[in-house]
Amino acid sequence: MNDAERKRRFDALARQYADDLFRFGVWLCGDHALANDLVQETFVRAWKALDSLKDSGAAKSWLITILRREYARTFERKVPPITDIDNVVVAEESELTPEDTTERDMLRKAMLELEDKYSEPLVLQAVMGLSIAEIATQLELTESAVMTRVFRAREKLREKLQPPARQGNIHELT
Repeated sequence: MNDAERKRRFDALARQYADDLFRFGVWLCGDHALANDLVQETFVRAWKALDSLKDSGAAKSWLITILRREYARTFERKVPPITDIDNVVVAEESELTPEDTTERDMLRKAMLELEDKYSEPLVLQAVMGLSIAEIATQLELTESAVMTRVFRAREKLREKLQPPARQGNIHELT
């Protein structure tokens, strides 16, 4: 592949996946500036290894893997400041009603309370749109393990988000 083709291929990848990578980066680290840095480092590494990407259909998974590894490397270099998730705001494409915002915040909070082994596959599926096979590759698990974790994550979320049961009924009070 000549330089012009390589640049064209890379530019297409960057345009197509930059927003997804940024959203995933914010989800991972909770910090917009760090997420931007992670995306930039991801693209630097992707540029250097572009010739190793044989299947364009696997580009999204490939880039997510690079981003996850780059995020892990940040802990080798330094410990990023911890940001309270309630202070993290991810830009939405459309304006949300207050009810939508509250529901989204409740869901995000409940997902963050899950153990990593449950939240990570669920985020990769629900937020990033990866298939079970892609998630299995990303997390180095079997597909059945991923399906089990996603199922359990959804069950745990359902329990967390279910309104508390009433202590009695109205007839018992009269």
